[in-house]
Amino acid sequence: MMYGITGTPGTGKSSIAGVLREQGFRVLHLSETTAEYVIGEDPVRATLVIDEERWAAEFVPFDGVVEGHLAHLLPCDRVAVLRCRPDVLADRLLGRGYHDEKVRENALAEALDVVLVETLEIFSPEQVYELDTTDKSIRECSDRVGGFFRGEIAPQSGFLDWSPYIGMFA
Repeated sequence: MMYGITGTPGTGKSSIAGVLREQGFRVLHLSETTAEYVIGEDPVRATLVIDEERWAAEFVPFDGVVEGHLAHLLPCDRVAVLRCRPDVLADRLLGRGYHDEKVRENALAEALDVVLVETLEIFSPEQVYELDTTDKSIRECSDRVGGFFRGEIAPQSGFLDWSPYIGMFA
């Protein structure tokens, strides 16, 4: 089975995947699979541009957890969408040294539910577990995500409303 962990940058994907690896899950960081699919660089957004369609079409299924911002584009059996309150997310990204425009773009995407909406356009709600990581420890988050992947925790999505933060970042 292939499980995906996706979310806006700064929501905890890599940290949670690290704990899941310690718990025995096989983990693949998707950033390690995209190099040959880079088609350019967006200097304004300070990011690489990936041919996402070709990458997803050529991706060889992985038995374990695939972690990364694009995980929801792969044929996963279950997907955890990590979320973080936009103002807290902005602080996390600033702490990582992201420039102001990149922080604004990611915080706005989080307020608009971009990754969750994309995920639910591809997967049924029964395959999706939305988790607010804002005030939870990495251990608690990894326990919940691992529980969902093992079928011990029920799917859930669509319960967060961060629309009041849109004006803060628009």
